[in-house]
Amino acid sequence: MSDYSTNRGARPRRRRQARGFTLIELMVAMLLGLIVIAGVVSVFLAGQQSYRTNQALGDVQDGSRIAFEMMARDIRDAGLTGCNNNGRVANVLNNSPLGGGTDWWANMGNALHGYTTGQVDPAVAFGTTSSPVTRVAATDSLQLIGAVGTGLSVASTPAPTAANFHLNDLSPDLATGDVIVVCDPDHAAVLQITSYQSSNVTVVHNDGTGTPGNCSKGLGYPTVCSPNGNGYTYGANSQVFKLGATDWFIGNSANAASGKSLYRMDVVNTAGTLTPTAQEMVPDVTDMKIVYHQSGGASYVNAATVANWALVDAVQVTLTLQSSNQRAGTNAKPITRTFISTTTVRNRVK
Repeated sequence: MSDYSTNRGARPRRRRQARGFTLIELMVAMLLGLIVIAGVVSVFLAGQQSYRTNQALGDVQDGSRIAFEMMARDIRDAGLTGCNNNGRVANVLNNSPLGGGTDWWANMGNALHGYTTGQVDPAVAFGTTSSPVTRVAATDSLQLIGAVGTGLSVASTPAPTAANFHLNDLSPDLATGDVIVVCDPDHAAVLQITSYQSSNVTVVHNDGTGTPGNCSKGLGYPTVCSPNGNGYTYGANSQVFKLGATDWFIGNSANAASGKSLYRMDVVNTAGTLTPTAQEMVPDVTDMKIVYHQSGGASYVNAATVANWALVDAVQVTLTLQSSNQRAGTNAKPITRTFISTTTVRNRVK
């Protein structure tokens, strides 16, 4: 009985009510979450921008290395004949100055020649078109002519006025229409192959045929433009090279993001017809400035100041390159860098 009375008089326990988050707590949690997300996004965007910047810098530096490597090769070979003959060069091409022609690539006597701002380069005209490619205004250009190696040599020449000579080895590098340089210690001669006979490894250089063709069969020095001309016999082991004629310039490009690229004009033999053809070498090169050192000179000068191009023994090229990514920089603009390279003219350095 007493137990019953005690239980009856006891006060019942209250249940603890479940409580949720308050609005303020939710807002604070959301704010903290947004801060964390913003931090993660910021790190991601910074990493992405850093990647774009580093990639653009790498592309610009790679472009400069490629440009300088290719230009340096042509600069070193300017005026090269392959033999030590003190500049004695016969030239029987019809379009050479001795043949009455004016084509820039046929003038071996002008093996290195630059053109600065405003000076007209005979290889390429100023303009704004990319087809045909034209030279960008206020940029420099550089013309280079010299022998390029083929590893060939003369076996025999039938006679001083013969329009052919035999080679020691067959070469797939030679074809009818090619312009070559043949030389020995006395002098070099520039001529066009009017027929290359691979069966008996014979180079024919007759006059009256070919484009531009030769003004003479005689390869003696000095040049005489007549059918037999100044006869000369190139003996066994005289060296044979192809003629390399190039012109480097900044041209208008439809492929580059900047609209400008470094171009190399080369003379291409197509089925016996020689045609100067521009090839895009490095995109997004926006400017080129070139200065020259003359033997005995104290400093480098621009093309307008060079007194004698035959005395130029070193060339200093300054290239400005731009990244193809137009927002690679920290200021959301393209990355631009300027590089300088100096190359000596190999056969003019003593």
